[in-house]
Amino acid sequence: MDTLPAHSAEIPVRERLLKAALDCFLADEYHHVTTRLIAEKADANIAMIRYYFGNKEGLYEEMIRETLNPLLDVLDGQMLNSPQGLTDFLRLYYHTMSQHPEFPKLILKVLALNHGPGKRFIQQLLERGRTRASRKVDTLKAAGQIDATTDPDILRMAFVSLAMTPMLLKGIFEQQLGREMDADFLETLAQFNGRLLLTGLIPCNT
Repeated sequence: MDTLPAHSAEIPVRERLLKAALDCFLADEYHHVTTRLIAEKADANIAMIRYYFGNKEGLYEEMIRETLNPLLDVLDGQMLNSPQGLTDFLRLYYHTMSQHPEFPKLILKVLALNHGPGKRFIQQLLERGRTRASRKVDTLKAAGQIDATTDPDILRMAFVSLAMTPMLLKGIFEQQLGREMDADFLETLAQFNGRLLLTGLIPCNT
């Protein structure tokens, strides 16, 4: 298994553990990944996992939070103060997930389990995102920027479909396309999908 680069001592231990955990959990099943393995990959003492995260599940949850927070934070920021921000949000999603291409599959795998580490935590994050997104939609409707009949849950599902599917099926799409879905491709995709969403949000009286 790959280890951290020689200059890893310059990286804070907590950050190294989160990066090592992400690599390990993406590469193998949760129950096959040990805290010892993560610590070795992070070039850290196993006691540091207890110190920063409590246990393996705490590290697992923090790893998910750290990866998803940039996306959830958007819902409290300025990016979605206009419908045009949906394109920027898609661009951010594609960029975030292209850095961790297996992460969407990990999330789906966790949610598919009847019981399992991280499931309730991910559901809580998603519900938090749903609540924040609904507030944004209400604000845009009140300002007359989107159609007043827009259902925030329908919009959220449409966005998630356009965002997640290219990442989940990235390998298959690249085989069909005969090319890599690189940064330029994802930028074009973000702009196109952003226009699709905007078309469905245009107020009916315009």
